[in-house]
Amino acid sequence: MTKEVPVSELSKSQARAELARLVEILSAANADYHSKDAPTISDAEYDRLKKRNADIEAAFPDLKRDDSPSDQVGAPVSETFSKITHRVRMLSLGNAFNDEDVQDFDGRIRKYLGLTPDMDLLYTAEPKIDGLSLSLRYEMGRLIHAVTRGDGEVGENVTNNARTISDIPQTITNAPAVLEIRGEVYMGHADFAALNQRQTEKGAKLFANPRNAAAGSLRQLDAKITASRPLKFFAYAWGELSEALADTQMDAIARMNHMGFSTNPLTEICHGPNDLIVHYAAIEDQRATLGYDIDGVVYKVNDLSLQARLGFRATTPRWAIAHKFPAEIAHTRIEAIEIQVGRTGALSPVARLLPVTVGGVVVSNATLHNEDYIAGRDSKGNTIREGRDIRVGDWVEVYRAGDVIPKIRDVVLSKRTDDSQPYVFPDVCPECGSPAVREDGDSVARCTGGIICPAQAVEKLKHFVSRSAFDIYGLGSKQIEMFFDDIDLPIKEPADIFRLEHRDTANLAKLKNRDGWGGKSASNLFAAINEKRKIPLNKLIFALGIRHVGDTSASLLAHSFGSWDDFITAMDRAGGRQGEAWDTLNAIDGVGQVMATALVDSFHDPKTRAAIDRLIAELDVQDMEKRATLDNPVAGKTVVFTGALELMTRAEAKVRAENLGAKVAGSVSKKTDYVVAGPGAGSKAKKAIELGVTVLSEAAWLDLTGQTG
Repeated sequence: MTKEVPVSELSKSQARAELARLVEILSAANADYHSKDAPTISDAEYDRLKKRNADIEAAFPDLKRDDSPSDQVGAPVSETFSKITHRVRMLSLGNAFNDEDVQDFDGRIRKYLGLTPDMDLLYTAEPKIDGLSLSLRYEMGRLIHAVTRGDGEVGENVTNNARTISDIPQTITNAPAVLEIRGEVYMGHADFAALNQRQTEKGAKLFANPRNAAAGSLRQLDAKITASRPLKFFAYAWGELSEALADTQMDAIARMNHMGFSTNPLTEICHGPNDLIVHYAAIEDQRATLGYDIDGVVYKVNDLSLQARLGFRATTPRWAIAHKFPAEIAHTRIEAIEIQVGRTGALSPVARLLPVTVGGVVVSNATLHNEDYIAGRDSKGNTIREGRDIRVGDWVEVYRAGDVIPKIRDVVLSKRTDDSQPYVFPDVCPECGSPAVREDGDSVARCTGGIICPAQAVEKLKHFVSRSAFDIYGLGSKQIEMFFDDIDLPIKEPADIFRLEHRDTANLAKLKNRDGWGGKSASNLFAAINEKRKIPLNKLIFALGIRHVGDTSASLLAHSFGSWDDFITAMDRAGGRQGEAWDTLNAIDGVGQVMATALVDSFHDPKTRAAIDRLIAELDVQDMEKRATLDNPVAGKTVVFTGALELMTRAEAKVRAENLGAKVAGSVSKKTDYVVAGPGAGSKAKKAIELGVTVLSEAAWLDLTGQTG
């Protein structure tokens, strides 16, 4: 089996490049899974890559990106449905993959709460349903709306469709005045098989698996279609409440069941991590006979007051974790290895497989990541496992954990033929013939053709019109490919999109006369394009497709500079990579030198800059409001905690400070504003006094920030 470079062996430049690669893969996977109901990597591969990203961030904390997958939940909502903002965010869960991870989860909680190993700590354990998350809001006992997770903050309004699900009560009694019930919409195995049988009889497209069927059914524009689909709902959590449901997780689940919601009967109370692991094994043994898909077991601290103390990280609660099941395995043959070129020029190898069924889904492709992955070596050229390079014609083990494209787990060397030859990775771009260069520290080779490379140009245009960018209705990937190769109305750069109607007017070969088009569809496209001429600055910056600049970092830049004029002026002045403008760009928290270099290089490339200027001439770019700082005395201040805190644990103190807008550092410097010193404070407190930094007791810190111990 070929492996990536272990995190412990990564150099800083390699780690930076690997984080950039991971954010591209994971961001795309989030959108495919949550917004399109069409996953493109397996659950196991997604979990593994996300863990690798977290491990690299832990080893190189200064390299954490502003658009880090660690800070993302779900994906942006579709424009097809109206949007509703969650009163309480819908977060995802952290993952455990083995017994050691479960023990570590328990250990972290005990350390945070200051509990010793001998103190009893109760948890709940329940099956993790593989479906679509849904939040139901009731006011005075009546269902007001139903909302999907979306990106965790804003979801899709699917109320009319949710009303057709028999497991979802329209009215409830003996409930708080405001009640948000959260759970999972799913489809049972028997109902899924019957649905696909009906699809076959109608000659319609089959669903890949029950999760896709449930998601697609709930997100229908016609509620009658949803009503015809056998959807079910398990309740297991809550959002906004006007009064508490209970004192414990288990009692809250019991109360939800009493109010008329279906709850999972396999949920149990467990005494500590060993008990959790036993229950996990029991549920895994029943997995094949449950009649619905699960992909793990969720553990939660039972005491709700402890849940409140533990609180949340950026995207996950500290008091819960999902213990995932191991992946399923199948064997197949690699028919070919093809190279795809992305918008940043990355050459991405893909294995074309002899189609094989893995866990009920037929798969025919697998990502091969990069040259090193194929060759079975690390980035320094060292062989990781002898003979485990990947070749055309090899029989391989592939695995998946829920749906879609698998990962190659191992090569079956016993089936390799004598005439087998190692795969030779191309040193030129297969699309434009330009040299493919792998820079020092980068894990991938990249085409050097830039905008002359048709593959890069097409992918950049697809990115430009994607949902998180300009999101032009009626102009998706297929239309971009069509227009890119069009002789009469070509779209070769973004500005061409906004000149399309004018060019169509002056052209004899009208769009309305093309196959698949008509007067109304052409008119609708032109109208949709014109609607997007007015664009927020953050959307524009993201749409430009500059390497290392993701959705979150584009928003950060937009809020930092406020207007396009100020932004482009800063890019111009930072061109020499020195001086005040360059320093200001690098000083933005979350930017860093890698992103700053990518920004400046893009705007100072003559051809790229000319294309951007032509685009701006077609747009009305909307200014952004600069973000205000939190209204409290420590917002924006740097604080160091030292010594043994008595009123709260160090971890709890750090989280509280960050929630107030403070920056928590691990060492004292001239830039430190406060040092909070508990008993036993040593060198840090002494250094603070030497530097004239304010030193506070724990009680004084709580008094300053208006907190209680």
